Amino acid sequence: MRVCAALVVAWISVIWVSPAEAECRKARVDLRGDWGAARFAVELADTPEERSRGLMHRGSLPGSAGMLFVFESPQNAVFWMENTFIPLDILFLSAEGVVLRIHENAAPLDRTPISGGQDVMYVLEINGGLSRRIGISVGTELRHPAIDQDIAAWPCAVG
Repeated sequence: MRVCAALVVAWISVIWVSPAEAECRKARVDLRGDWGAARFAVELADTPEERSRGLMHRGSLPGSAGMLFVFESPQNAVFWMENTFIPLDILFLSAEGVVLRIHENAAPLDRTPISGGQDVMYVLEINGGLSRRIGISVGTELRHPAIDQDIAAWPCAVG
């Protein structure tokens, strides 16, 4: 009975999103696509030092969490897993917040370069295998206030 009640509460909270919940927040990203939608709590890596450190030296990452890397301009983004102990899915996104490429299950401690290709402005790292389990694919849209709202594929709600 408790499980059923919890599922009903969770279902209602998904359907009844208040206007404040629809707004973007720096500490989370929303993803949507043909597969559905998902939300992740994120840490921002928007300085060279934070981008260099990333998720290194961590033993775990909560299932609904990730790190959003924000670059100053679109570029050829290349990542690696040195000193990273958690397998990760690495989502490379355009300036509009559209997923261009997904590298699934990047191997911990691997120094092999992982290229996202050209014109990458944002990178989202989440737990390895999660993008496939959820259904996240190329073309998925990400919503976050760091994205230029004039060109965002999925702009933030105006409060």
